[in-house]
Amino acid sequence: MNRRTLFTAAASTVAAASLPKTAFAAPATAATMDTMNTAPYRSTARAQLDALRRGSLSARDLLERVLDHHAKVNPGLNAVVTLDAAAARAAADKADAYLARTGRPLGPLHGLPITLKDALETRGLRTTCGSPDLSNHVPTTDADVVALLREAGAVIIGKTNVPTMCQDLQTSNPLFGKTNNPYSPDHTAGGSSGGPAVAVATGLSALEVGSDLAGSLRLPAAYCGVYALRTSRGTAPIVPTRGHVPRPPGWLTSSDMLSLGPIARDAEDLGLLLDVLVAPAPDDRDAWRIDLPAAKSTTLRGQRVGVWADDEFCRVDADTRNLLDQVTRRIRGAGASVDDQSRPVDFAESNRLFERLMYATSAASAPDDVFAHEVKAADAVDDNAPSAQYLKSRTMRHRDWMRADEDRQKLRAKWHAYFAKHDVLITPATPTAAVLDQTSTPSQDRYITVDGKKRSFYDQTSWVNLAGPVGLPALVMPAGRTKEGLPLSLQIVGPYLADRSVIAAAEAVSRLLPVLDPPPAFTV
Repeated sequence: MNRRTLFTAAASTVAAASLPKTAFAAPATAATMDTMNTAPYRSTARAQLDALRRGSLSARDLLERVLDHHAKVNPGLNAVVTLDAAAARAAADKADAYLARTGRPLGPLHGLPITLKDALETRGLRTTCGSPDLSNHVPTTDADVVALLREAGAVIIGKTNVPTMCQDLQTSNPLFGKTNNPYSPDHTAGGSSGGPAVAVATGLSALEVGSDLAGSLRLPAAYCGVYALRTSRGTAPIVPTRGHVPRPPGWLTSSDMLSLGPIARDAEDLGLLLDVLVAPAPDDRDAWRIDLPAAKSTTLRGQRVGVWADDEFCRVDADTRNLLDQVTRRIRGAGASVDDQSRPVDFAESNRLFERLMYATSAASAPDDVFAHEVKAADAVDDNAPSAQYLKSRTMRHRDWMRADEDRQKLRAKWHAYFAKHDVLITPATPTAAVLDQTSTPSQDRYITVDGKKRSFYDQTSWVNLAGPVGLPALVMPAGRTKEGLPLSLQIVGPYLADRSVIAAAEAVSRLLPVLDPPPAFTV
């Protein structure tokens, strides 16, 4: 078994004139106040927060409008699977009372209603990770990142859907069923952060936090037309990960490649949430601080931009390649220096190392009897058998893991050398737009189609997995549409700890693109 079985003709060209019609809503101004008054959830998180701080909108009023929107559109999407309106109303009332009493907001997310991925333990709110074994799990403590959101004044209204134990590239599970892509119910919303991406895309939540090991944050964002940032991760993550399932409830550790990050409808809102999330783990906060560098530039002029538009290891379709070509021309036109020839690493080599490390980390919480059986199977399997890489990586000796980790450090050094000469790298996010949902298809029979050719189902994540083993900040953003109206996205990768520069680059790129229409549910 390899990664492609682990998780048990071409669309029309996008013409330059049809590049993105959307960023979603603009910040509230005099011209947009009517929309703000009638449907404030259509505004950016920044605009909503501004209205809350000024008192022109109460937290309770905003919450009620979001809940009303939820009642209208969530039944057709199944993005939010556990709703706690009573606790949310109490939190909103607390925010309003505090502002009235002190004249100050509770924090940078004062009164903002948000949902949370059902993989993040949330005190007093059922957290299942889509697993029947956790169907009645109600945590008594918050995941570290959830605690940060509460401290910032966010109003948590409910939990969003995931595949069972976050182990699929589409979002469905036995407890709650399937989450629909907001642009087409026939296509997948992606996984594992499918519910979070759909909630943000459709106005059910202003912001979300996703998790990313094998593209679980960025793949759904690409398919649902929203922005998402996989944050930097070195020896320790810059966003604390304790309390993230599928590591069992109560575990203090997480995968050494897991990264949490923000989901939003534009780049600036990503930055807003990033500022809240970046913090040392609680036990380190007495002495440690994380001070991310400011963005190197807020424009593209003079920037050294690498472009990796396609690769024989994971070919992209005609729509995606054409989109990258057009974006490249626009970036050059904006004054950036573009290098579309240099490559930071060998794609196949990077992917193989990523798979080995992913299989190894996935074994940590395996039941003892299951792991013992895998050890015997790994000892017996021929090195050339299809299942060899999976079994031997999952059961590798500690010495072998240390050798793999040494290879990871060498790979990081190659990226570091690349970014000594480039400020950011632009790549495809995925080989195609959202693929057809295959929830009811056995895992071994799933596939994707790229320009009329069948490909491995797991090729969907190859491009986003370039950043995984080396912990680089990587952002996915919408940049176009197929003829059928499905989002097309690109990825921006930056140097380690240059998260703010990556966000600034995305913001600058977005200004070159026409505005894209949001999904129909957003305007209900």
